[in-house]
Amino acid sequence: MFCYQCEQTDRTGAVSGCAGAIGNCGKDAATSDLQDLLIHAAKGVAQYAAEARALGAADDEADRFLLYSVFTTLTNVNFNPSRFGAMIQQAVAHRDRARAGYEQAARAAGREPRELTGPAAWQPAADPDALLKQAADVRVDAGLALVGPDVVGLRSLHLYALKGICAYAHHAHVLGKESAEVFAGVEDALAYLAGEPTDAAELLERAVGLGRLNLTVMELLDAANTGAYGPQQPTAVRTTPVEGKAILVSGHDLHDLEQLLEQTAGQGINVYTHGEMLPAHAYPLLKAHPHLVGNYGGAWQDQQREFAAFPGPILMTSNCIIEPHVSYRRRIFTTGPVGWPGVRHLSEGDFSPVLQAARALPGFPAEPEPAPEKLLTVGFGADAVLAVADRVTAAVRSGAIRHFFVVGGCDGPTPGRDYYTEFAVGAPADTMVLTLGCAKYRFNGHDFGEIGGIPRLLDLGQCNDTHSAIRIAVALAEAFECEVNDLPLTLVLSWTEQKAVAVLLALLALGIRNIHLGPTLPGFLTPDLVDALVQRFDLRVIGDPAADLAAALAPAGK
Repeated sequence: MFCYQCEQTDRTGAVSGCAGAIGNCGKDAATSDLQDLLIHAAKGVAQYAAEARALGAADDEADRFLLYSVFTTLTNVNFNPSRFGAMIQQAVAHRDRARAGYEQAARAAGREPRELTGPAAWQPAADPDALLKQAADVRVDAGLALVGPDVVGLRSLHLYALKGICAYAHHAHVLGKESAEVFAGVEDALAYLAGEPTDAAELLERAVGLGRLNLTVMELLDAANTGAYGPQQPTAVRTTPVEGKAILVSGHDLHDLEQLLEQTAGQGINVYTHGEMLPAHAYPLLKAHPHLVGNYGGAWQDQQREFAAFPGPILMTSNCIIEPHVSYRRRIFTTGPVGWPGVRHLSEGDFSPVLQAARALPGFPAEPEPAPEKLLTVGFGADAVLAVADRVTAAVRSGAIRHFFVVGGCDGPTPGRDYYTEFAVGAPADTMVLTLGCAKYRFNGHDFGEIGGIPRLLDLGQCNDTHSAIRIAVALAEAFECEVNDLPLTLVLSWTEQKAVAVLLALLALGIRNIHLGPTLPGFLTPDLVDALVQRFDLRVIGDPAADLAAALAPAGK
């Protein structure tokens, strides 16, 4: 195996990357190799799907498969090799159908169909051992000796951004939102990679194009979330347990949570969110369920300790699973793209095994002297913030608000993430802190106070709610008749996996400069690529939090 797609990348060797029997995320070599093969097969599907689409024979079924299958290869999503073996075979079937559709459309248009090469012509070996041997030719650093690390790094930047884009687009699809533009964009990008591009300048330009595609996808997902559940509303969420039977829902998928809430209604079972599911409490149609009682625990990397202590079953949706500890392995369930060997996977939205487990487990006991109730306030999506935009702009003009900081992204287990705590808590009392993603758990328990009745800490939601941050920034720029880069605004982002890569490219596509990124830069970015990004976008690596705060607040030109 060779993998360097996330911030957990092994950096102890001469070359950054996990290359042993098991990666730092817990992914074993066989699973990693099968994921590389699935991506190769997906490129072949995209090659023929793109040709068919150009002739008016779009294959939406193949495109939905692309979104789902590419999503499964994200960090901390699916570790089950048998699932990947099956998806590789499914990819071949989708490719062959897309090929037949293309050939039929070409002949109908009076053209002789072309025989595509590369991934479009690849055939997986029938023998499992032979199949794994094929992975050496298609892994992410294939061709390194021929094209060099910069080109391989830029190809990887494309692929990892695509993984994030496919994840967000799949979330939107689950809620009934699809886009021909997104399908075409994913096909085009995968087909482009299938051609093994070598032009570094073109690769960089197309990477920015993927950022524009992700803007479209995040807008689509925002419309899906708000269309299904209503715009976010500021909501105080309980973080102390309630007596009774309990189920914990982690991951990102709001649709899975909705289905579980419907199936547990009137059953005497309380439902808690975990990690990136915390923002679910802000959506009116989800929080209307009275047995959605609160949030339990924090970010994904703490799940082994937190899940072990939870007195009920856990439902893992979409992503962010890590190896289940023996203490809860028999009471954790996966659904959607998520998978772990030996863990029961639920499909078709039937969560009855989770309910059965909840009834059999003790739940939270009654406390002789209940602890004081603790609350976190969420729900400051774009609609909620823009509703008080006049008060915000007035506070800026009066000097009550000096600066805005967006401090968010993915949390993770690697050292250096205390930076975000120190930065956010250290922000002066006349500044606002906007946050999103699970990085918020580094500081969302701190009392930031208010400015003119507006909370200083505004939780915008999940990582994809970067779309809200963009809408807010654009609205402020319009109010002050300036560009976004001229606002008193600093973005300080943390990253772990490929959704964050897609979000970063979206921000760069908008021309936003001076983004602070950490705790480290991606292993697939060479020094020359980092220099190119710094020169073009003024991208920065986080440093000392106090020094970075002082620099952000210094008068222009100093």
